[in-house]
Amino acid sequence: MLASPPSRLFLGILPWYSVLIVTGVVLAIILAVREQKRVSLPDDTILDLALFLLPAGIIGARLYYVVFSWDAFKNDLLSVFRIWEGGLAIYGGIIGGFLALVIFCRVRSLSLFLLCDLIVPGLALAQSIGRWGNYFNMEAYGAQVTNPVLQFFPFAVLITRESGSAWFMATFFYESLWNFLVFLFLLRGRRRSFRKTGDVFSFYLLLYGAGRLVIEDFRSDSLYAAGGVRISQLLSLCLCMAVLICFFIRRIRESKPMSPLALCLFLLVCAGAFPVFLDSLKLWSPVSDLLLHRFLMLASFSFCTIAAALVIYGKSTPEEVRYAVHTA
Repeated sequence: MLASPPSRLFLGILPWYSVLIVTGVVLAIILAVREQKRVSLPDDTILDLALFLLPAGIIGARLYYVVFSWDAFKNDLLSVFRIWEGGLAIYGGIIGGFLALVIFCRVRSLSLFLLCDLIVPGLALAQSIGRWGNYFNMEAYGAQVTNPVLQFFPFAVLITRESGSAWFMATFFYESLWNFLVFLFLLRGRRRSFRKTGDVFSFYLLLYGAGRLVIEDFRSDSLYAAGGVRISQLLSLCLCMAVLICFFIRRIRESKPMSPLALCLFLLVCAGAFPVFLDSLKLWSPVSDLLLHRFLMLASFSFCTIAAALVIYGKSTPEEVRYAVHTA
């Protein structure tokens, strides 16, 4: 029944794409406002921030998409502004929003990474909800599914084209589910595990990047940079490695003993990063014999990266947790 959406319009008026994005944004703001009170930030900080963050995020997301899809817009420049038809890239939104956040924090003399920590759990939830907008727009899907056994939702969606209908991998759903798991992890970790300001943000970048690195490989509408590399995979790889290296350096500076397992995992991920990058340069084809090989390589790398980060980060005592609720 959910193989294809009955309509792209909510109540026959509003695009589902827009409704879902707005819903995700509202929930993200509510979560951040609740956390704002707990960390004793000035009243209305999050609401004031939202007035800067949302336009910057939308503009960044659209510009990013347009730049890497210029051929689709160059003959109809007005289509650049029709964002309700789809075409927002989350990495562009993160970049645009982060730049606006930097300016906001400098003007208000607030901690940049404190605000990042407050925002990103809601951002992950908003991404999870917003991905369903791709479902109603019938976009962000993956390879064609020809095996009848696998032609069911949520593994696949039924896409109607001029040449007929066919089943394709529901990659938007995979990412929606992954983002929701990231959201739950960040909520739990914020109260029980994370020790320093910026750790919630770091784990968001790591986990989102690790999941996107794998899921992006199945998509049939990826944005490409020069040389045929999927730009989202390249950014995901860079984020994973950057966060992992930061955790590793911090562990050394803190003079905390590092287990042989942590060191082995770190070296394993560093050694695997270069082959993963080289493999991502190959233009992907839905019928490629390398599809399973690429999935196993990317999934193994992502799993090892997450495991290495958790082991290197280590356990926290209740007194060390930065955002814990300590009750008498």
